[in-house]
This record gives sequence, C-alpha cells and structure tokens, in this order.
Amino acid sequence: MTLNKQTYYTLALSAYFSLFALLMAWHTLLMPSVRFPTALVLIVTVSPLLLPLRGFLNGRSKSTAWMAYVSLLYITHGLVEAMANLAERWYATGEAILALTLFLSATFYVRSNGK
Repeated sequence: MTLNKQTYYTLALSAYFSLFALLMAWHTLLMPSVRFPTALVLIVTVSPLLLPLRGFLNGRSKSTAWMAYVSLLYITHGLVEAMANLAERWYATGEAILALTLFLSATFYVRSNGK
C-alpha cells in the first residue's frame, strides 16, 4: 500500500499539532513544574518546534526535513522521561509516539516530494 505525498503531509501536520497541544497541556494544566517557572519550561520544550514552522506549514521540503530532525529530540525526551518518571509516564509515552509519527511522516513526505 503506497500513500501519496499529501497523505504524508496531512499526517505530519496532525502529529505536529497533537504534539504541540500535548506539550502545552502537559506543562501548564496536567503536571506543571514545581521547581521551574512554567514560562521557562514552555520556552525550553516548545520553542524548538516553532523554528521550522513557517516553511513546514507551506509544505517546503527543507523545512519539513528540519522538522523531522527536531522531532528526534522529542522522541528521545519522551522515551527517557517515560523510563525515569512514573508519574508522567503516559504523557511521555504519548510524546514519543507523536514525535515518532511526525518523524516518519515528515521523512516519507520529503522522500516522496523528490527534492
């Protein structure tokens, strides 16, 4: 079964916005940090996702490739956090799954785009 590039792009966009919403909710509503200010935690965790956003929303291959590279950080963070912190295991597992979906769909989009 071969999917077209529009399907990969739609899947990448939905994984991106789901990951963004999960990170925002996790660090503000669900489990806010007691050691660090919420604004600092959000700057550190969410700002890497915002760097290639403009080109990614326009469907540019280079920005989509960078979004795939950035998602590798979130895969790593999600897996480490899931193993280290029992209280936040489900949020971290969701982060890893969404980031992996973003990585794979963005990679397949760039590959099928042929640029």
